[in-house]
Amino acid sequence: MTTFNAVDLRQMLSRLRDVMAGIGSVQERLDKLVALIAQGLKADVCSCYIMRAGEVLELFATFGLSQRAVHITRLRVGEGLVGEIAAHARSVSLADAWSHPSFVYRPETGEDFFRSLMGVPMIQAGRVMGVLAVQNRDERPFNDWEIETLETVAMVIAELTTTAQVVKRDELFPAEGNALLPVRLSGAMLNPGLGLGQAVLHKSHVRIGRLVSDDPVVEHGRLQSALNALRKDVDTLIDSSRGDMGGFGDILEVYRMFADDRGWISRITDAIDTGLTAEASVQKVSDDTRVRMMQMSDPLFRERLQDLDDLANRLLSILAGGGMRTELPENSILVCRSLGPTELLDYDRRKLRGVIMEEGSPTMHAVVVAKALDIPVLAQVHGALNRIDAFDLLALDASAGHVFLRPSEDLQEMFATNAAARLRQKAAYAASKDLPSVTRDGVAIELQLNAGFLIDVQALNETGAAGIGLFRTEMQFLAMPTLPDVKLQRALYRQAVDAAGGKPVTFRTLDVGGDKIAASWAGDKEDNPAMGWRSVRLTLDRPSVMRQQLRAILQACEGQIFRVMFPMVATIAEFDACRRILDLEVARHMKCGGMAPREIAVGTMLEVPSLIWQLEHLLERVDFLSIGSNDLIQFAFAADRGNTRIADRYDALSAPVLRMLQFIAQQCRAANKPLSLCGEMAGKPLEALALMALGFRALSMAPAAVGQIRDVVRRTVLADLESFILRQMNSRAASLRSEIKSYAQDHGIIGEDLSE
Repeated sequence: MTTFNAVDLRQMLSRLRDVMAGIGSVQERLDKLVALIAQGLKADVCSCYIMRAGEVLELFATFGLSQRAVHITRLRVGEGLVGEIAAHARSVSLADAWSHPSFVYRPETGEDFFRSLMGVPMIQAGRVMGVLAVQNRDERPFNDWEIETLETVAMVIAELTTTAQVVKRDELFPAEGNALLPVRLSGAMLNPGLGLGQAVLHKSHVRIGRLVSDDPVVEHGRLQSALNALRKDVDTLIDSSRGDMGGFGDILEVYRMFADDRGWISRITDAIDTGLTAEASVQKVSDDTRVRMMQMSDPLFRERLQDLDDLANRLLSILAGGGMRTELPENSILVCRSLGPTELLDYDRRKLRGVIMEEGSPTMHAVVVAKALDIPVLAQVHGALNRIDAFDLLALDASAGHVFLRPSEDLQEMFATNAAARLRQKAAYAASKDLPSVTRDGVAIELQLNAGFLIDVQALNETGAAGIGLFRTEMQFLAMPTLPDVKLQRALYRQAVDAAGGKPVTFRTLDVGGDKIAASWAGDKEDNPAMGWRSVRLTLDRPSVMRQQLRAILQACEGQIFRVMFPMVATIAEFDACRRILDLEVARHMKCGGMAPREIAVGTMLEVPSLIWQLEHLLERVDFLSIGSNDLIQFAFAADRGNTRIADRYDALSAPVLRMLQFIAQQCRAANKPLSLCGEMAGKPLEALALMALGFRALSMAPAAVGQIRDVVRRTVLADLESFILRQMNSRAASLRSEIKSYAQDHGIIGEDLSE
């Protein structure tokens, strides 16, 4: 056994670094490295295998085995013990390697005399670059310290061999026709679809060369010229959005407001006055703003950071004399940490097959633009920029939530086939958009849309949905640097009503926390903002905000249907207080000579479980009820749906959830009050089937889900489905997901390849 310690390890690493930095060929230095490692670990053998094209591990250097095997012995990933280590990126230590079923004997190596083996993967930037292995003649176990030591050494060698380009970059990837086992990265689907193309790394940061200026007057002039050019750029993008791309002009209008924000420009000019250049001043203000905004607890508010970063980078690029547009290969997939809306538009969308982000969320402006352009988006792909290199071939399946790096020919062919099938399916959904959403036994299920921007409302025509079941009014608040006044809100809401073309639009009043719309209100940072001062709790404490919003909605709905619902209501008293404010605004509207809406309907979101036990009296007050399943389920299970550790622990198709929803549906049916559901459940086939069986006749979902859910509805015999699911709810199963899926497949409602 060795007596290796931390001092020995530091000394070994120092010697390894000296060898790699020393003179001699790469091969000579590798030979010295493996000898040093064998000596340091008191091993009889040390061998270094390095990854070649086609997932082949080649013996590059060895101490103790036959030198004739160097560059001759090769193992496929998954072949032999070395191949197993590379395949699973996991260390292995065996006292008797020969008895292991994965052991592969290669006679040219002369390893007949070596029984024990310890091997570790060499990983660089998340990628397995090779395997480092030591062997001994004796059958003996390796202790944890020895394994950790070799892992540390392997990590250093991986970095050093990459820097020294032991294997040239073009030799790391397969030539045409070479089979390759691809690496798969996972993430969150923000816009579904398939894409096959070369990776293009998005680098938005502009390096500043000169920081200090002797002439502030000149810098003020440069800033003003750059701001004028910036506004012109945005105006050009807005004009182009009115063409065949349409649908995201409202986002760019908001973006232009950022460019004209006096506070932002004033802070930059103040920084110039201190002696900084225009570029340094823009960067300083951007950094200061980022620090302040990152202190906000709500992630939706922090998303506006990307808009500000986008704006600052565009302004810096103009000041530096460069352009934002990047030339793309014919088929490209953009890889980035995050992205602003105009940054996305700077790329040639005709060549863009997808976007991969390390960060990202559904409400980002860039994602809204991507949806309008039908570009697949996969977000929260951790380590994407470390794992993916420029011009890597990528196969993106945003719908399934993963991307394959350097896919094999078979996988490329499969993607092409699936892409063609999805196009046919999409065309079939589009062709059926005017067909009634009615089950085979004649029960109508109303399909509505969730919306936050005009592009979502415009999807009514594309999907044939019956209306907007949820219009998130907070999206416009979050998009702007200051609170929008009544005039601006009215214009936004009127655009939504007009775009709906007579179909009903249900406006949800402001559903935000204090740190989203006015940091000065928030006070101390909340430990749990999801259950803190948010939604009606905030607007009832600040009634002027609610009154202005309701005033704007009333004015926007003159002569139209007025539908509004209040979020996060926990008690009947809260609903009554909201209703009193609405009544005041209705009276004011009429007194000021306003035109009355054609119809007024007032409801509430059921998101807080406490409201379930007040349903009898609540239903006497509301005109309709809408369940927000996302919050209701997370509160019912006391499980933060944003926490990845527990996000999958509680299933929406578990018996407790279904019984809770069944009770609500029964109460609404008894009171003859319309009920809908506008959470994520509504847009998923299995969940939609369960909701239909429980009595839900209105579902509101993302536009992309409408076609598939309509198809599910039209394939279903609801009476049979109800009987089946109600029987299953009496079982003790933790979840009914597998049972419902089997039923749906057996009855031809969904296919075997359903993406859940």
